Amino acid sequence: MTVTPERITDLYPSRGATEVRVDRKDPVVWGAPGTPGPLATAELEGFERDGFLAVEELIGAAEVAVYREELERLVTDPAIRADERSIVEPQSQEIRSVFEVHRISEVFARLVRDERVVGRARQILGSDVYVHQSRINVKPGFGASGFYWHSDFETWHAEDGLPNMRTVSVSIALTENYDTNGGLMIMPGSHRTFLGCAGATPKDNYKKSLQMQDAGTPSDEALTDFATRHGIKLFTGKAGSATWFDCNCMHGSGDNITPFPRSNVFIVFNSVENAAVEPFAAPVRRPEFIGARDFTPVK
Repeated sequence: MTVTPERITDLYPSRGATEVRVDRKDPVVWGAPGTPGPLATAELEGFERDGFLAVEELIGAAEVAVYREELERLVTDPAIRADERSIVEPQSQEIRSVFEVHRISEVFARLVRDERVVGRARQILGSDVYVHQSRINVKPGFGASGFYWHSDFETWHAEDGLPNMRTVSVSIALTENYDTNGGLMIMPGSHRTFLGCAGATPKDNYKKSLQMQDAGTPSDEALTDFATRHGIKLFTGKAGSATWFDCNCMHGSGDNITPFPRSNVFIVFNSVENAAVEPFAAPVRRPEFIGARDFTPVK
């Protein structure tokens, strides 16, 4: 007997003939008020309002040194460079990102399990969580390219099959973020509106999009309206600082043309109650090192 899988309603249509806007259907903070965890009530309220939370010192200087050393080991390892999980800059051919870093490196796996990290994710998402994606990002000086404006959820929904906005990311700085070296920018409050992008998803779109985005890119008109309504916040801070942000925040980063490198570790936690299904707007799933299909809770 053939069993037909349960059909899941697409709350956030995208990749159609035209660009669309949909009011958010999901909570921002899923955890019940007063749930114990690293975040204070005021911090959760700020996250609810803005879609992000900056932490001045998530990890200390000694810990930063350990993670920096591990990052350097990974990006200089020929075997890692040859692995499909490594993405290189199109022009310089330097490593831009290494994905699934919590599986490649026990050092970064311990960071994922650290209560200062996973505890905040559980508190925001109101459940156990698993790692949907992890990576280290390297932005060396003198020309490393940025990431154009986008909502992560738009891609994770369309290409990975995440049904709801129950996913949170943390970017932990391993070098100082200046206001000049290509830091993270977010439009505060943009997480409350889903922008469904126009244009079909090409097969194996990830191979191109991880170097230069195309499908899933908002129009100039939409970005202008979002920026006018919400403004743009640029995040700076010492190594060891971190930014938590909702999956639907409109965000991006500029090129780094300074001499000062910018590196970070980026971890995406998804609720175990929001496990990925089939993609909503793509012909095939992305590889598991980009969009995980192992929903084992982080312990």
